[in-house]
Amino acid sequence: MKVTITDHEDITVVEVTGDIDSKTAPEFERNAKLATEKSQKIAIDLTAVEFMSSAGLRVLLMVYRNIKGQNGKVVLVGVSEDIQDVMSTTGFINFFSIVEKLDEALVILKQD
Repeated sequence: MKVTITDHEDITVVEVTGDIDSKTAPEFERNAKLATEKSQKIAIDLTAVEFMSSAGLRVLLMVYRNIKGQNGKVVLVGVSEDIQDVMSTTGFINFFSIVEKLDEALVILKQD
């Protein structure tokens, strides 16, 4: 798994490549925490993530809670159908805006 963090004005983009499981979730969590410390507007690009375990979902929930506590917003990008199904079953899907492309996420986050 690889995590890249970039800034687009006041929006922080966290791009993840590879599976998020119990072995890779700690690295994802470290990077996600850095992102939430930098910005109140976060886009998490999961376009290149095919599998996410419950450990990855827990990190997404942590990001949501941190950003919500700052009156910020999180948008997920390119979430696979399988991951969306799991998020729907767990109820996590209700916490996030989900879009197909990063450009859409940037537009949503710029509106706030």
